[in-house]
Amino acid sequence: MIIPKLHYISQGSSPKEILENIQKSCTSGTELVQLRLKNVSEKKFLKLAKEAREITSHFQTRLIINDHYKIAKEVKADGVHLGKTDSCPTIARKHLYTWQIIGGTANSLQDCETLIVNDVDYISLSPFRLTTTKDNLSKALGLNGYTAITEALKTETPIIGFGGITTEDVTDILETGISGIAVSGEITRDFNTIKIFNQLLSASSTDEKRYTFK
Repeated sequence: MIIPKLHYISQGSSPKEILENIQKSCTSGTELVQLRLKNVSEKKFLKLAKEAREITSHFQTRLIINDHYKIAKEVKADGVHLGKTDSCPTIARKHLYTWQIIGGTANSLQDCETLIVNDVDYISLSPFRLTTTKDNLSKALGLNGYTAITEALKTETPIIGFGGITTEDVTDILETGISGIAVSGEITRDFNTIKIFNQLLSASSTDEKRYTFK
């Protein structure tokens, strides 16, 4: 499965608001949504995941479930995203359907290497810059950090940048060797930015194709 270049990480202060935002992101053309809601019971999260699956299926948008791999299997989501303190990808893999993908969070070169050994389908490398979306974040990696890590890894595994990324950052980020980006705040503030992100990301892939034929 090809990993889309733009991931929308769901945001909202209630399940209702999260679903409304997912709907808006799908309407605006996002190809992949990651359903994320912390500090809620598994029962409530399952209900939310089922409703999110209905919305994303309607738009043929991919749905990734944050943390809960058993729920990802139950609602037949496209995959699961595991944070550093969540289950090990190899354990999650045993529970999932063969076609479901696994993404993992990394904050350093060592994290990335561990995830590659554990055979994840993509790596979310964060934070690009510091944000308020997550607590206890590692130090910001920035363009230099991204470049150093992608050059050291030389991996086929797609690496997705995350953490306070705006439309102004995209072109520079892609030049570091990062494959795509995950965005939460910037999109939630204005869903029209999805179009801009998609244009910037697809411009990079047409550039790549153009250079391949030289």
